[in-house]
Amino acid sequence: MQYRKLGNTDVEVSTICLGTMTWGEQNSEADAHRQLDDAVGRGVNFIDTAEMYPIPVKAATQGRTESFIGSWLKRPGNRARVVVATKVSGRSRDITWLREGGTRLDRANIVAAVDASLKRLGIETIDLYQLHWPDRRTNFFGALGYVHKAQDESTPLEETLSVLADLVRAGKIRFAGVSNETPWGLMRCLQLAGTKALPRVVAIQNPYSLLNRTFEIGLAEAAIRESCGLLAYSPLGFGVLTGKYLGGAKPAGARLTLFPEYRRYASARATRATRSYVEIARRHGIAPAQLAIAYAASRPFTTSVIIGATTPAQLEEDAAAADVRLSDEILAEVEAVHAADPNPSP
Repeated sequence: MQYRKLGNTDVEVSTICLGTMTWGEQNSEADAHRQLDDAVGRGVNFIDTAEMYPIPVKAATQGRTESFIGSWLKRPGNRARVVVATKVSGRSRDITWLREGGTRLDRANIVAAVDASLKRLGIETIDLYQLHWPDRRTNFFGALGYVHKAQDESTPLEETLSVLADLVRAGKIRFAGVSNETPWGLMRCLQLAGTKALPRVVAIQNPYSLLNRTFEIGLAEAAIRESCGLLAYSPLGFGVLTGKYLGGAKPAGARLTLFPEYRRYASARATRATRSYVEIARRHGIAPAQLAIAYAASRPFTTSVIIGATTPAQLEEDAAAADVRLSDEILAEVEAVHAADPNPSP
């Protein structure tokens, strides 16, 4: 396992981060604890969750994931072994079961969210507290084009960061991060940190995979120059890049078998590109999942790659990708596929 600095901090995190969003839906508490034990045993010291997990999001299960992590953290010595990251939900009028009136990134919502997360996790301080998605209307979650709305009712970023500053002073969080953010949003946060003495964002958690490399277009330069590295989520495109869905297969218990409404990585273009990437991996004797994860981890703007597993075998294979080195030949073949069919699943 390799380790990299979290932004401009002295904290070192593993290049593989354990994602948790299936815990409480596809995985039981015992499963979660086994995954944590296995991951830490393999050198993983970074775990990521969110107040709204597990997915699919619903009132009946919201918060279970953090609670499962919390019961593991209570075991002697476990808290000191991991860097804990979680997220506060961005703007939504629909998630009324999480907080009355929906969710926002204003003071009342963030304070309520962090206190609830701390209670479920059973800890005094969250290491990395991330804004799950922006409060403002912008392009994220697969939307490429930005459509400007003259009337803006969003919570100003300065207000949001001011709340995070108070939480840092109170000892409830150590560092701040953003997620599903745009180049403007990231740079605006960094600007405010420099001019208003507000918390500096140390990481950006956005989607990045062989099927979606849009991060490279406007965010890669900022991530490198500003020491605000990528925490790459969905590196396997909901498992699509393992090749297990090729030929119309629907493996029992797999995410897209259980939840076919998740179509982001299931287009004809994505299937065609996936087939090519799987062929590259097999030709070079690498597991397709490891090719995808190793590629994401090898990018100069990446701090850590977030993996999600529902079985011990998946966790073992994915975590082992940290030790896979891709040859120049493999990288050239990957780039050829990307050039022919770029970003089929933005």
